Amino acid sequence: MPAVESGSFLTLHYRMSGPDGRDIINTFDDRQPATLSLGSGQLSPAIEARLMGWEEGSHQVIELAAGEAFGPRQSELVQWVARKLLNQLGDPLEQYTLGDVVQFPTPDGLGSYAGTALQVREDGAVQFDFNHPLAGQPVRFEVQIIGVL
Repeated sequence: MPAVESGSFLTLHYRMSGPDGRDIINTFDDRQPATLSLGSGQLSPAIEARLMGWEEGSHQVIELAAGEAFGPRQSELVQWVARKLLNQLGDPLEQYTLGDVVQFPTPDGLGSYAGTALQVREDGAVQFDFNHPLAGQPVRFEVQIIGVL
């Protein structure tokens, strides 16, 4: 049987949950499996490393310790962004509220990253948390490998 290796293209069902046990992603319910390429950034490196060597048909649960899946929480990734910059990067009429997830372009303009709004000041500046929502948290990852190419 084909086994997962670096660069493999996978068809799989997966379920990821955080410390509260609630599903964050669950393709088992959708009955539509996911397809992804290892090494492309679609899964965390820690999860990809755990999948290495698994064969088609494998169905297992991976328990990742706090911070292992998406790294530790980093206080320096909680930052204020001035309204002037937000206007330049997006819609100047946008009203930001607590919990909004906002996409920002990378400096080279080739990608993006997200931040979650934590606070909005009267001057329109917004404090964003650029940590992954599961940074510093334990993660449970259930996987069923359907196909490996």
